Amino acid sequence: MGHDHDHGHEHGHHHGHDHHHTDIDWSAMAPRLEVQAELFTSLYERAMAWLADKQTEPGLIVDAGSGPGVVACLLAEAFPGARVVAVDGTEPLLDHARTRADRLGVGDRFGTLAGELPGVLDELDYPADLLWASRSLHHLGDQRAALAAFAARLAPGGTLALMEGGLPPRFLPRDLGFGRPGLQARLDALEEEWFADMRANLPGAVAETEDWPALMTSAGLRPTGTRTFLLDLPAPAKDRARAYIADSLTRLRDGFGDHLDADDRTTLDRLLDPDDKASVHHRPDVFVLAAHTVHTAVRAA
Repeated sequence: MGHDHDHGHEHGHHHGHDHHHTDIDWSAMAPRLEVQAELFTSLYERAMAWLADKQTEPGLIVDAGSGPGVVACLLAEAFPGARVVAVDGTEPLLDHARTRADRLGVGDRFGTLAGELPGVLDELDYPADLLWASRSLHHLGDQRAALAAFAARLAPGGTLALMEGGLPPRFLPRDLGFGRPGLQARLDALEEEWFADMRANLPGAVAETEDWPALMTSAGLRPTGTRTFLLDLPAPAKDRARAYIADSLTRLRDGFGDHLDADDRTTLDRLLDPDDKASVHHRPDVFVLAAHTVHTAVRAA
């Protein structure tokens, strides 16, 4: 998909999960998920401005698969009249979300709900005017059934905003000056295989054509638009972006190192060696370029 990392968080895989196996320890990922989502703030803010232009002020916003709450808090800031409920299956991540909301001054209209998607949504007191699901759907085995459950929790006239797809991120020039050119494309291919295995091993996994507007239509919703938002942090990357790049490539090396040829492993090791001037810690030509796609649909009024 370009199934990038996002657990709303950055649930999703390019943000990189533990690639040794397909079980993901979300709780242990809290700091990484927060750093990554913070780096992507400008992208989320543009997506929210687009959503705001498409609808009246929502009363209740639900972030389905919120992770540590970075995006849920951005939703609270973007829609100052709304109550926001962060929903996630990992309670420690919701603790982070509550702490963050309080720190940012939106805690008085911020709630959390712990439980597994999509069934936990039945515990909401009110239907949602905006249900945001950022790379959480692809962690559910039966995506079609999950979308129907999402749709059922929308108020009449409410919007489902689904962030799925886009492009794998790029950090490096094709030719690094050493090693075989095209390293990131080869890592992408390994990550696609990991993602396919992750999906296949989910409980109740159903293979589905990833035509999101068609799937939203099958859930009884009316598609209202698709737009892709770019994160463009040009070289030379600042320290926070470099740390994200190093973390992402470290996880790829740890997860896929056995599947790389010796030349690519050596290249990755050089890129991650803080003492090497050609590493991502020092070289002037590293950047972050990523694209996330949002699909919207509304429930009939």
